[in-house]
Amino acid sequence: MRCPYCSHTETQVAETRESDEGDVVRRRRKCTSCDKRFTTYERAEIALPAIVKRSGARVEFMPEKLRGSMQLALRKRQVSIEQVDAAMERIQEKLLASGLREVPSTRLGELVMRELKRLDKVAYVRFASVYRSFEDVDEFSRLIKEI
Repeated sequence: MRCPYCSHTETQVAETRESDEGDVVRRRRKCTSCDKRFTTYERAEIALPAIVKRSGARVEFMPEKLRGSMQLALRKRQVSIEQVDAAMERIQEKLLASGLREVPSTRLGELVMRELKRLDKVAYVRFASVYRSFEDVDEFSRLIKEI
């Protein structure tokens, strides 16, 4: 760690503390050249994969967009915010566990449909009808019979 005062590259850790939640480490450092002290913070950087759209465009994964899509499908359904949060966590965990840097939007859509099917069948049908862009009524009927 470079000293912010004199730019010397050698510093010593004088004190280390974890935050109450355990997700941040605070370190007090001392420069070996100028003897000044400063604080640094360490936190884990979690990089979710980019989403590759059908057009080939790559976009950053946006949890708020995922939440909005799920809430739209779940509109006026008896599903709690906690259940939606848990479903979103499971989706994000699967994306992280894949180890991929890029995930096709079709894969993300399938993960969302799987979670919605667990939460609420009506929301699942709503989401699937938009996501799969059914060409005719027969395709839609097959989806409903599947449930």
